[in-house]
Amino acid sequence: MTLVLHQHPLASFCHKVLIALYESGTPFERVLVNLGDEVSRTAFLALSPLGKMPALRDESRGRTVFETSIIIEYLDRYHPGSARLIPEDFDAALDVRLWDRFFDLYVQEPMQQIVSERMRADGSEARAQEARQALKRAYAVIEDRLAADDWITGETFTMADCAAAPGLFYAETLVPYGSDVPKLSAYHQRLMQRPSVARVLEEALPYFRYYPYKENLPARFKPSDAEA
Repeated sequence: MTLVLHQHPLASFCHKVLIALYESGTPFERVLVNLGDEVSRTAFLALSPLGKMPALRDESRGRTVFETSIIIEYLDRYHPGSARLIPEDFDAALDVRLWDRFFDLYVQEPMQQIVSERMRADGSEARAQEARQALKRAYAVIEDRLAADDWITGETFTMADCAAAPGLFYAETLVPYGSDVPKLSAYHQRLMQRPSVARVLEEALPYFRYYPYKENLPARFKPSDAEA
């Protein structure tokens, strides 16, 4: 297989790239990275020295690509599928890139901060609370952006929506939406019903038992007592 994605099914940034691949229908192979396993960790660090997931290896071009937005841009350019996720028009593409960055920086990052604080032996509730407030501010900005359009930048599903889906899926388990963000709540539901997103979440089902806030997951994703 030309394209090999090194990833973990629980990782939200891996979800972002998987959604893009499923949207485009681009063939690829996946390698499960287990950083807790010495052999898997060593092999991955040889490919991705900073240990950041996911990493895409393109054997046909002898290229390894890091950073989710760059991976999707790379796929859109060199391995385009049935769906293009970045518009040709410069202004429209700039809007997509802006909202892609927004979801990565202002939804994914505070979400991951909250999770990290729970996992750390010396986790700080103060830092977690700051991150919760940051998520609420991000929610308000998204609510203000959304109108009657189905997706964050208009009528077409783009890279920005690939970024939105995993960030919002996990963020909502930490800071549930209030009645003040009805458009965000409806957008979240549209994302969860998108076939590419639903497929990624279904594939993650066996791993949700490792999510530190698994008790907050939607019922269909919550591990059974035997799995927890």
